[in-house]
Parts: sequence; structure tokens; C-alpha cells
Amino acid sequence: MLIGTYAPKLDEKGRVILPAKFRDALAGGLVITRGQERCLYVFPQREFESYYERLRQAPISNREARALSRVMLSGASDERPDSQHRITIPPMLRQYAQLERDLTVIGAGTRVEIWSTPVWDEYYASVEEDYVNTAEEVIPGLL
Repeated sequence: MLIGTYAPKLDEKGRVILPAKFRDALAGGLVITRGQERCLYVFPQREFESYYERLRQAPISNREARALSRVMLSGASDERPDSQHRITIPPMLRQYAQLERDLTVIGAGTRVEIWSTPVWDEYYASVEEDYVNTAEEVIPGLL
């Protein structure tokens, strides 16, 4: 399970060093793609393949399914960490997520999310107050 919050830096070549806690899960390859709320999703290769198989089950006649598939797959980039545990984030994805030097990288269970720190801070502030109240509605008995 991928969990935790980290604050790595994006270098001038668009590379980021993966947090040590995520390295084993991502060492065999990964897929970076557009996420929701202007972040990037980083899936271990096998998890992305599983996600894609579920996505393929949606009917092509469904407008929302086509849109989800197009956005996710058109922005996807398969990567393999280098010997220094860095991955390169393609320019198109850096632009989409508004990434500059300061990043917030979070574990989100089956995936890693990469956020621009200012975007993450704004997002977190907007949802923090509702966190406890909505947890019970989303998953009864959770908290």
C-alpha cells in the first residue's frame, strides 16, 4: 500500500526523485498520467494494467467512459526509474499539473499522486474541514 506525504523537488530537467517508501512498488516500471484536481497519478505498471482492464469494460457508447479513457490514456507515459530513483515527468504532464520546483507527493493506496505544492495546499485546505463529516457518508462506519 502506498501511503504518506513527501516534499521532493522537481529538477531543471523535469525529474523527481521517488520517495524511498515508494521505490520498491515502482521499481519494475510505472505509468504517469493525468489525475483529477490537476494532480498526476503514478501507477505501478501492473496496477495501471489492471485499471486499464476495468476501463475497457465500460461501453464505448458511453460518453463519460470515452472521455475518461481519452483523458487518461492520451496523457499516459510509461517510465522506469533511473539508477538514482528519478523519473522524468513529460512536459505536457508538468504543464497539466502546474508543476514547478516544489512538489507534494502523496501515497493514495494503489497509486502515488504528484501535486504542485501550492495546488495541494489549496486543495487540502478546501477538503480538510469536511473530512470527518463526509467520511461517514462515503463509507458508513469508517470513522
